[in-house]
Amino acid sequence: MTQTIPESELTYLEYDGVNQVIEVNDNMPEFSEDELSLEDGSWQAFTELDRLNRVGPAHAMLGVDLFPTEERVGLYIDPTGWKQKKLANGQWLYNRSHLIGFQLTGENNNIRNLMTGTRSLNNPNMLRFENDIAYYLKQTKNHVRYMVRPIFRDEEKVARGVQLMAQSVEDEGLRFNVYIFNVQEGYEINYSDGSSKKVAK
Repeated sequence: MTQTIPESELTYLEYDGVNQVIEVNDNMPEFSEDELSLEDGSWQAFTELDRLNRVGPAHAMLGVDLFPTEERVGLYIDPTGWKQKKLANGQWLYNRSHLIGFQLTGENNNIRNLMTGTRSLNNPNMLRFENDIAYYLKQTKNHVRYMVRPIFRDEEKVARGVQLMAQSVEDEGLRFNVYIFNVQEGYEINYSDGSSKKVAK
């Protein structure tokens, strides 16, 4: 992560072909004092779908008490722009990407928590930040304020990327503010409808 940009510039930011993950605001989260309050304990909240059925920001105060207690079942909800394609290596282009990862709160087939994300957006990139949060929570039993914001352009059905912002509450053990481009190497995505094509190297 060599580049840092202000949050206001995310919507029309273009992927440089190298840095799929970049820092926002020098990697510093921007939660207010009220947003870091533990008055309501652990919680999560999702935005209602917009008029195009697209997901909005998801917020949470994460704690180990929100961790899933049941096995995850298969996902069946198709988010906006879901036009699946098999990659040359046999993997799938798209994942049904959780905004707030299943391992953190057990939220699964929730239409307000799923977006069309490329394989590389979801795993390894979102997953590594979710793993960092899960590890921190397990080690400390503290809380982490978390926000995941999909960034759509105009009326496009597929998000250009997601902003992840996290801050531990009881100490300064964890904090980040990053943007991950919703791209897949070797493929060109039509963000208007989710269609895609292989591009020559």
